[in-house]
Amino acid sequence: MINKTMASDSSNSVLVIDDDAGVCDMLTLILNDAGYKTYVANRGNAGIALFHGKSPDAVILDLRMPGMDGIDVLKQLKQANSETPVIIITAYGKIQSVVDAMKHGAYDYITKPFVNEEIVLTIQRAIKQRSMQQEIHTLKTQLNLALPLFEQMGSSDEIVKIYKQIERVAPTSYTVIIYGETGSGKELVARDIHNRSPRKDKPFVVVDCGSIPETLIESELFGYEKGAFTGADQRKAGQFEMANGGTLFLDEIGNLPKSMQGKLLRVLQERRIRRLGGNKEIDVDLRVIAAGNERLESLVVSRHFRMDLYQRLNEFHIEIPPLQQRKDDIIFLSKRFLDITNKELNKNISGITKEALGLLMAYHWPGNVRELKNVIRRAALLAEDKIDTGHLPVNVLEPGRGPEDISKQTGKEPVQKTGQTMLLDFDINAGKGASFHDVIAQCVESAEKKVLTETLKQTHGNKRLAAKILKIDYKTIFYKCRKYGIEADNFKLEA
Repeated sequence: MINKTMASDSSNSVLVIDDDAGVCDMLTLILNDAGYKTYVANRGNAGIALFHGKSPDAVILDLRMPGMDGIDVLKQLKQANSETPVIIITAYGKIQSVVDAMKHGAYDYITKPFVNEEIVLTIQRAIKQRSMQQEIHTLKTQLNLALPLFEQMGSSDEIVKIYKQIERVAPTSYTVIIYGETGSGKELVARDIHNRSPRKDKPFVVVDCGSIPETLIESELFGYEKGAFTGADQRKAGQFEMANGGTLFLDEIGNLPKSMQGKLLRVLQERRIRRLGGNKEIDVDLRVIAAGNERLESLVVSRHFRMDLYQRLNEFHIEIPPLQQRKDDIIFLSKRFLDITNKELNKNISGITKEALGLLMAYHWPGNVRELKNVIRRAALLAEDKIDTGHLPVNVLEPGRGPEDISKQTGKEPVQKTGQTMLLDFDINAGKGASFHDVIAQCVESAEKKVLTETLKQTHGNKRLAAKILKIDYKTIFYKCRKYGIEADNFKLEA
């Protein structure tokens, strides 16, 4: 018999999927004795149906079953609900099967023959972890969505100004562009606009324009019909349809391919889309919020962004200053991130010492709020009572060792700190007959290529370091290198 001190909450349930009726009976007896309600299936398909119908708190799954095997069942369970823990039971020595199961999201495994107490303890740990994850998710949701912006980002004069701008624009249908450095909180501002709008009860859909391959961007945004291309075995709704009635957030819109900009303009004007491979137009009612760390007007001048699309998007814009320009928010944000991490780690770090806080205030935060969050999470993991200087990373302790001080690593001054005017390789005679905009575009492209090349030389081909120096995101520098045919590997130091 199971020790009653290990008994569970009677509301918790476990689904057992095993083709061996004797094993199912034994597990049912063990789990019922420990206080769990049980559901049993002897085949994979039946188990999946019960999973959808009963929503158990945990699953015990056998890997070796006739018909649909355990791995296939596991994949479908995790696709339906990735948070529900699945414990694998398998014969001793089937290590490769266990490894495959763990790769596909299994929580843990138990080998046959199993010990009764081991089954119960594993289920208890799995359900407790799931409960904590749900609690953390709820806390994050409350902090990120329910709270006013100044309770998420701080109360500095800069944030108060943004908050007032949001109050004005949120109730309208205006399209908004949000500018800010990577990690400054552009999505947070976009969500706050949505949450204060009449569309707050409808979807908020995020599209990262820089992370989707150019060949897939149209099908991602507008969806596709069955048979539209090889592999399209069923109809798929695009992000515009998914956001219907709500808000579509186009992050890093400056990376949107030119081939898609005209199609986006048409959709914004007509409020209709057409799935790839389809011949029927679908009405969409949504608000668009765009964001980027590059000014769109600069991209218009360099001919990387359509003027008409820029004008259509630019009904209202909000600029988020970098964290180093609003250091009044650092103390507030540090405490907020510490509260969240304490809950996540089940710790009780009481605060941050005066000395550590002084270093946080003095640091320039090139990665903005995202970097501060990571620093606090790391420090909370290392600390026992309070976060002290010894828990902070070396770049905060010694700012001179950060990537922004590349001169100490390479013996050269970073490009943006030279203060020198860069001469452009533009031959006025070769440019005869070109329009003024063409000339400007050529000059801008020449400057971009020169700056990027020189920075990569200084970082010995390290694109992430170059991105930090130039204060652009990694996806942008990757795109620019590809555009100008710059091979970063050519600048690496030889071993």
